[in-house]
Amino acid sequence: MKAIKTLLLVAVMAVFGSVSAQAGGMFKFGPRVGLTVNEMHFDTSTFDAKNRTGWTAGLMTEFRVPVIGIGFDLSAMYVRRNSSFMAQQNLTKNDRDYIEIPLNLRYNLSLPAVGNFVTPYLAVGPSVSFLTSKKAIDEAYKNKEVDWALNFGIGVQLVKHLDISARYGLGLTNTMKTINKLGGDLPVGATAIKGKNRYWTISAAWLF
Repeated sequence: MKAIKTLLLVAVMAVFGSVSAQAGGMFKFGPRVGLTVNEMHFDTSTFDAKNRTGWTAGLMTEFRVPVIGIGFDLSAMYVRRNSSFMAQQNLTKNDRDYIEIPLNLRYNLSLPAVGNFVTPYLAVGPSVSFLTSKKAIDEAYKNKEVDWALNFGIGVQLVKHLDISARYGLGLTNTMKTINKLGGDLPVGATAIKGKNRYWTISAAWLF
């Protein structure tokens, strides 16, 4: 399954890049860097998660359809997501490294007179992240290798080159799971813990 998803993503990137390369001034690309604020969302109130800051860096491409204001952006980012949670009176840190590939549909808002200098936009789209750090958190939990999310964001492009955005990632799949019973048998009716990512990403890109 992982190999199929990887091949699909590579195919999407190849097609997107081929179409964009033929679009002249409608296609831009460049480096992108930013900060992330990550929190684990658990399916039980017995786990108390804490927000922690991480970082991200990589490359971004943008393709804009003329006149109608619709466009896309596609990135390949190295992401450090830091988080921590309290379980059984113990503080557990869960710092992870990913290769993230977000693909967003963008709607660019047209502003009369200043459109060549300031272009705000709305964005939404899927994101897939591949774990590059170790899976084990401790003897009780481990991270999964693939994490899917849905991003919602706003941004602004200044002087047609500086792209600044803030996006919220809503985790769609469980990013971690229990690998053995913590402190003996689980209580009657209890299930293994599951956690999903929730994160903000604030980034800036310079597009050529």
